Amino acid sequence: MTQLRKAMLEELQRRNLSPITTRIYLRAVEEFARYFKKSPDQLGSEQIREYQAHLFTDRKLGAIAVAQQLSGLRFFFGRTLKRPLPAEDRVNPRLPVRLPEVLSREEVERLIENAANPLHRIWILTLYATGIRREELVHLKVTDIDSARMVIHIRQGKGRKDRDVMLSPRLLQELRDYWRRANPQPITYLFPGQGPQQNGEVPLQSKSVFNAVRQATQRAGLVKRVHPHTLRHSFATHLLESGTDLHTIQLLLGHGDLKTTSRYLHLSERHVKAAASPLDSLNLSAPSKAKNNQ
Repeated sequence: MTQLRKAMLEELQRRNLSPITTRIYLRAVEEFARYFKKSPDQLGSEQIREYQAHLFTDRKLGAIAVAQQLSGLRFFFGRTLKRPLPAEDRVNPRLPVRLPEVLSREEVERLIENAANPLHRIWILTLYATGIRREELVHLKVTDIDSARMVIHIRQGKGRKDRDVMLSPRLLQELRDYWRRANPQPITYLFPGQGPQQNGEVPLQSKSVFNAVRQATQRAGLVKRVHPHTLRHSFATHLLESGTDLHTIQLLLGHGDLKTTSRYLHLSERHVKAAASPLDSLNLSAPSKAKNNQ
């Protein structure tokens, strides 16, 4: 590890940024330096502008991915090198505003029923039943399941925040069945790492959950693009359609801002259908009668 990388890692750790953010930022600086074939401390604003264009035009990255790369570079120059970029060079690409993909209840049933094996099934069930993120799932510990209060404790989720989510009776029974089948040794993680050297003190890799959902999607014949986060979106949307208020959904999802949660209003069939189209108020002739009048 170079001195620069070590210094940046220490700055990231000092600010208690998440492992995912740390990994993205370090990789961004590494790829930036590799592109110019120079140490990153020898580069500056001019190279960042050129590199941003390269990310869009040559690597064909989307706006969100480019924004992540630029955040990593700004952190490196501003926090590690103590050379903040000029304000005119701190321009983020315009991010697209897209509604997330949501499954219907019938599609969720098909997805669960087409899990490749019982372990994949319990992963998918847990994601949909709780609305937790993939990284939160793989870091669940046995002690986080609180059957007395019927909640699951999420420790240090996104933003380093703790919260509780619902533990449905059906999910609790499924987890107990999984536990009996797994016949685990004393372990820490609810879903320990897989492989020949399985270790209960090591969490499951999040990529395994992603692959399990993708495989179930293919087996179910779903044409939508489904990934673990789709189950989180579906959880929130289905709660809203069932009458759960936005503030409760905000707490369950761990959103810091209610505006983030309110986007599910756009996805809820109940709310979309509540408003009548102005077309329905027009006094129009029937199509056949209108044709005869021509």
